[in-house]
Amino acid sequence: MDERVIGRSGQRASVVGLGTWQLGADWGDVDDQEALAVLEAAVESGVTFFDTADVYGDGRSEQTIATFLRARPELDIFVATKMGRRVDQIPENYVLDNFRAWNDRSRRNLGVDRLDLVQLHCPPTPVYSTDEVFDALDTLVAEERIAGYGVSVETCEEALTAIARPGVTSVQIILNPFRMKPLRAVLPAAHEAGVGIIARVPLASGLLSGKYTKDTVFAANDHRTYNRHGESFDQGETFSGVDYATGVEAAAEFAELAPQGYTPAQLALRWIIQQPGVTTVIPGARTPEQARANAAAAALPELSGDTLDAIRDLYDRRIQDQVANRW
Repeated sequence: MDERVIGRSGQRASVVGLGTWQLGADWGDVDDQEALAVLEAAVESGVTFFDTADVYGDGRSEQTIATFLRARPELDIFVATKMGRRVDQIPENYVLDNFRAWNDRSRRNLGVDRLDLVQLHCPPTPVYSTDEVFDALDTLVAEERIAGYGVSVETCEEALTAIARPGVTSVQIILNPFRMKPLRAVLPAAHEAGVGIIARVPLASGLLSGKYTKDTVFAANDHRTYNRHGESFDQGETFSGVDYATGVEAAAEFAELAPQGYTPAQLALRWIIQQPGVTTVIPGARTPEQARANAAAAALPELSGDTLDAIRDLYDRRIQDQVANRW
């Protein structure tokens, strides 16, 4: 699989990575052996980039990755984690002492002395403008606790503020055919600054797979049940912020745009891969089959101009008014 340089780090990531939120929690139950099988299927398919966080299953996702990599020491996998969501979401909690404590925990969970990449995990907006926060992150680099740092953001404005910081390696942002606003300013600014873009929620919480209907019922412990209106965290993380009924209808139309040989999910991933400035896209997977199908999108032919235009038209007609002014 093709790899791209992760911003200023000089390190490389497969163009399709693996998001591991599903392997921790919030998507229903996932068996330990099934989780390891997902990781195995991903690397067999050429994936060299895993994204996790300290709150996914309260550390379970990080620990599962560590278990897998201990059994496969020959692999060269770049692991990005996140920190900051284990405490009340107030700017005062984003300080060096907390960073060190969170870092110690993630290094134990992952079984490493130094983390490849640590991302602030969608912190309160004022954090991005606080010099002391980034001074503290620089200290973690100087102490060789982390090789580099980035941010995971909710809004384009937060992304642009972070990109202006000289030490930021990467910005993780929701980008998919139902969330196109980052194309306008964020991706060009990141490219100009040498900052990597990690595209998350690429399938709009599964909507863009085309397999859900208005009657689909999700498990009670699945965020697609309990966070549809932002009850537990930012609404944009669930179905990309799109109203479910609208999203199902638009996803059915999106599926009709898939060229021969593409699944709807692969169409969405291929669309993201083709956007100038994207480093890697991190779909999640609950089964080995999903992991293999996601990775296969990297080898599909580029989408034609007509297909790209049709996807843009769908977004403009059905989706833009719901999301563009919020994120």
